[in-house]
Amino acid sequence: MPSAALERHPATPCAAVRGISVDVERQDGCLHLTYTFEGATDRLRIPAPRAPRFVDGLWQHTCCELFVARPGGGYREFNFSPSGEWAAYEFDGYRTGRRAIEARPDIVLRGKQLEVSLEEKAARIGLSAVIEEQDGTISYWALRHAPGKPDFHHPDAFAMELG
Repeated sequence: MPSAALERHPATPCAAVRGISVDVERQDGCLHLTYTFEGATDRLRIPAPRAPRFVDGLWQHTCCELFVARPGGGYREFNFSPSGEWAAYEFDGYRTGRRAIEARPDIVLRGKQLEVSLEEKAARIGLSAVIEEQDGTISYWALRHAPGKPDFHHPDAFAMELG
């Protein structure tokens, strides 16, 4: 099972979280992701639990993300909120041709871990997180950051190969 540490974008400070790691397991056409947060998670703005459903704009607050490169081009973006809500999109190319897709991930928050199970075949992925602190400060975390401002959609961010 691959495990990776997310790095905070240097332009986005975060006083509450010292680190985020992600364990990835692929089994029977499903991806199982466990995002683990190190630090004072009680200082984060975490939404209350809600019924699982598609919600646009989750990336504007605390959420974990998965980007999946598609064979032949394009990619998928998945947002997982600690509330249990989710969003899923498919893109034809870099930030182009976005359309919502059905996903229905299982999302469970257990203390300092967000566990996600999702039907998705993937060979190359990007892992990331948006962290919102109680004072509204937002930081961006990823396996690899592209040059410049935070951009999880950039091809450089798709940094993990799954065998």
